[in-house]
Amino acid sequence: MTTYKICLLPGDGIGPEIIAEGVKVLDAVGKKYGMDFEYSEALLGGCAIDECGTALPDETLEAAKASDAVLLAAVGGPKWDTTDPDKPRPEQGLLGIRKGLGLYTNLRPVQIFTSLADASTLKPEVIDGVDMMIVRELTGGLYFGERERFYDEEGAGVDGKSGQRAYDTLEYREYEIDRIARQAFEAARKRRGKVHSVDKANVLETSRMWREIVHRIHDEEYADVELEDILVDNCAMQLINRPADFDVVITENMFGDILSDEAAQISGSLGMLASASLGDGVALYEPSHGSAPDIAGKGIANPLAQILSVQMMLQHSFNMLDAANDIQRAITAVLDKGYRTGDIADASTPSDKIVGCSKMGDLVVENL
Repeated sequence: MTTYKICLLPGDGIGPEIIAEGVKVLDAVGKKYGMDFEYSEALLGGCAIDECGTALPDETLEAAKASDAVLLAAVGGPKWDTTDPDKPRPEQGLLGIRKGLGLYTNLRPVQIFTSLADASTLKPEVIDGVDMMIVRELTGGLYFGERERFYDEEGAGVDGKSGQRAYDTLEYREYEIDRIARQAFEAARKRRGKVHSVDKANVLETSRMWREIVHRIHDEEYADVELEDILVDNCAMQLINRPADFDVVITENMFGDILSDEAAQISGSLGMLASASLGDGVALYEPSHGSAPDIAGKGIANPLAQILSVQMMLQHSFNMLDAANDIQRAITAVLDKGYRTGDIADASTPSDKIVGCSKMGDLVVENL
């Protein structure tokens, strides 16, 4: 029997609740396909700050590196919110583990489950046929550039008086753009053959370099793929206006962070959006939503994005395509039968069809 080692990072808020459902589905897949999943658990985010004083303890990174894949739930919460640059924040753990594992590509599929079409805030005719993949560069840009806050005696404050000054540096290297562009073009070849490259080339020098490199790689190696440039502000508008026109969307780190959350709303809920972070090291899989501390411990969180992250793990790390397809079909079956967690329910949902986090996981397992 093949054994895979999975590092679990439950994190904060609803994290422990939803990751338990991901494990439940993994165990069911293992039983069905004769595989064994061996789990270890480590700290990341706010819980790590509380226990260790840092959002990413060395032991967590080592545990991740020693695994075959990492399954993360969610990090963060108001308990650890601070504007003090010297204090740790949960998000530092997330950025740090991506960097530490060499994970430079983030894949975020956005698809419409037919039975959830009414959950979207957009009209059904607008979201009909939506099936896109956002390919986000993950370890460069503003989030990893030099930054500083300091007092400036040269009139940075009010009325010309001394005051605070801060900067963040947006920087990219050629090889970072080269490798993410190839990931996007390869993904498009397996899909519908179209790439929208998102930048702000009318303003930013990094974007102008981004556009030049993307076009060079396209013209030399991927001329069979259709390529269209789109400015980030226009992309934000067109994702709402004509989302079905997008196939693969490639973008830098911060733009991708914002656009992928916007795209999630097309599907009706962030609770339905999974992601895979891939690169040179052990891959990491996580829902795209946050830790939702307001509902933590109530048993009502939506675990489907976490379960869809398990699906992506089976597909990308273990090449278990049949098992990944089984999960997709099981979730579709559960939704088609009318079952909903609170975030994807509406006024017409019967009360006996509104289920909690654990029950939703049970239903997916039953339909495997």
